[in-house]
Amino acid sequence: MANRTKTVRVIVTLVILAVLGVVVVLQLKSNKKATEDRVYQYDKSTPVSVTAETVSRETTDRSYTISGTFEPNKETKISAEVQGKIIAVLVDVGTNVSKAQNLIQLDNSLLKLQLQSVDIQIEGLESDVARYTVLAKAEAVQGIQLEKAELGLKAAKIQRATLVEQIIKTSISAPFAGIVTAKLSEEGAFAAPGVPLLQITDISSLKFTINVPEFELPNFAENKVFELTADSYPDMILNGKISLIGSKANAGNSFPVQFSVQNTPDLKLKSGMFGKLNVSVEQKSAQISIPARAIVGTTEQPQVYVVKNGKAVLQNITVSERYSNRATVSSGLSGGEILITNGFLNLFDGANISIKN
Repeated sequence: MANRTKTVRVIVTLVILAVLGVVVVLQLKSNKKATEDRVYQYDKSTPVSVTAETVSRETTDRSYTISGTFEPNKETKISAEVQGKIIAVLVDVGTNVSKAQNLIQLDNSLLKLQLQSVDIQIEGLESDVARYTVLAKAEAVQGIQLEKAELGLKAAKIQRATLVEQIIKTSISAPFAGIVTAKLSEEGAFAAPGVPLLQITDISSLKFTINVPEFELPNFAENKVFELTADSYPDMILNGKISLIGSKANAGNSFPVQFSVQNTPDLKLKSGMFGKLNVSVEQKSAQISIPARAIVGTTEQPQVYVVKNGKAVLQNITVSERYSNRATVSSGLSGGEILITNGFLNLFDGANISIKN
C-alpha cells in the first residue's frame, strides 16, 4: 500500500513538472514573437537608394593647398660669457638691433683695476729686461737672470691679454640683426655663463614648414619655388623656395618640407603665423580620379561599389594618390563603370539599388 502511494506521488510530481515545462516553453515563444514584432526587420530585397557617377579618364591640372607655420630665420637666447653684476640693459622688448650692437653692460671696474696693475708690472719687467740685456752683454750678470725677466714679461703680457678679453666680454652684443623678443633680466641682477638674459629674433626672412604625405613628396624638390600666403594677409602672394626636405617621417607618416620666405620691408610676417602653400600638379597622362568619399574598406585594401545589372558590386581598387577630397585610382576601375558615391548606410555586396537622379 505504501509503495503504491509513493508511486502515485512521483507520477503526480512528474506531471506537474511536465505541465510547467510546457507553460514555460509557450511563454518563451510568445516573448520571442513579441520581441520580433517590435524589432525592425530590414528586407534585403528592397532597393537601396544611392547616388552614383560614371567613371572616366581625364587629364587635368589639379591644385590644392597645404597649411603650414612661419618660423623665424634665426632666434637665440643671449647669455654672458663672464659673470658679473648687470649695470645697464640698453634695449627693451621690441627694439630693433643691428649686428654687434651693445645690449647689456656688466660691471668691469675690478677688471680694469687689475689691468692697471698688470700694466705697471709690465712696465717694470720691460725695464728689467732692458737693464739685464745691457749687463749680460758686459757679462756683469748671469744670462739666467735675463731669461727670468723675459719669461716674467711674457707671462704678464698674457695676463694682460686675458684681462682685456674679459673686459670686452662684459659688453654683451647682438650676434645678428633682429628684434628683441624677450627681456629676461634687469639692471642689478647677477649674470652668469649659460643664464639667458635676452632673446633676439631675426624675421627679415622666415622659414615656412609644412608636413607632406609620402605620396606627395615627388612634387617637391630642393630649390623649387612655390607660391604661398599668410592667413592674416590672404591677398599678399609670397614666394617660398624649398630649403629642406625631411629625411625622416614623423608620427603621422608625413615628412617636413621647409621653405625660405623673404619678409616684407615693414616685417608684416611674424613668427608663429599660419599660412597656406599653393601646389599645382600637372598630370602627364589621363587618369581615373574619384571622390574620396566613395572609397570603403581599409587603408591597406581600399574598395568601391560599382553598379552592375542593377546591383551593387564590391570590388578592390589600388589608390596611387590622394589629394584634397579626391583620389587617383591606378587599377580596379575602368572608364565607363558606374561608381556609387553616396548612400552606403544599408548597402552591401549584391544589394539591389536605385540611383537617385
